[in-house]
Amino acid sequence: MSEKVMADTLLDVEGIETCYGLSQVLFGLSLSIKPGEMVSLMGRNGMGKTTTIRSIMGLTPARAGSIRFAGAEVRQFPSYRIAKLGVGLVPEGRQIFPNLTVRENLVAAAADRFNSANPWTLAAIYALFPRLAERASNMGNQLSGGEQQMLAIGRALMTNPKLLILDEATEGLAPLIREEIWNCLSMLKSRGQSILVVDKNVDHLARICDRHTIIERGKTVWSGTSDQLMAEPDLQHKYLGI
Repeated sequence: MSEKVMADTLLDVEGIETCYGLSQVLFGLSLSIKPGEMVSLMGRNGMGKTTTIRSIMGLTPARAGSIRFAGAEVRQFPSYRIAKLGVGLVPEGRQIFPNLTVRENLVAAAADRFNSANPWTLAAIYALFPRLAERASNMGNQLSGGEQQMLAIGRALMTNPKLLILDEATEGLAPLIREEIWNCLSMLKSRGQSILVVDKNVDHLARICDRHTIIERGKTVWSGTSDQLMAEPDLQHKYLGI
């Protein structure tokens, strides 16, 4: 890969292989994200989407291949080092701290390591999600599923990440809350936030993402733009079950 391509790419995952014990899940998977881009990762359940995110984050390290973030090879980095480089994760299942208040959840990992011109602060998160301001003193386990997802997004944004990753962004949420999350992601993209999102709603993803990567049995089987994705309904039937 040329130095120019690497410089123009925020995240470059190339040919990674990841296992859980003796069970291999990823088989040479590749994807990339440029600064300011919003990219989706799609595929049926059990095809390796969450494992891909865990590999990027160093939670389940890839045993082969390359993961470069902001110019650094991070495949063998521990998770905390990857997070410090500027990767914010909204994990599947939200995983907020149940015994901390909303405010405490938000400030627990707050940082602005890159001296952002317009950093995310507590006030900014409350403006983005007014419901969190109303519930600021409530414990995490007292929130609804939708409020917990807002809190998980807010917590990740409080790290002022270069790349925001959302695993199952709207899964299990009420329709109105889903719309709020999609509107939030559109706003973040308009701010220039780089985003990798996993979700099943192809129409919403096609509307707001720049590019898409589809995986099947741990391999990248297709990547392209929203226009290309919507122009190939057979592709959606084959790999997404739609």
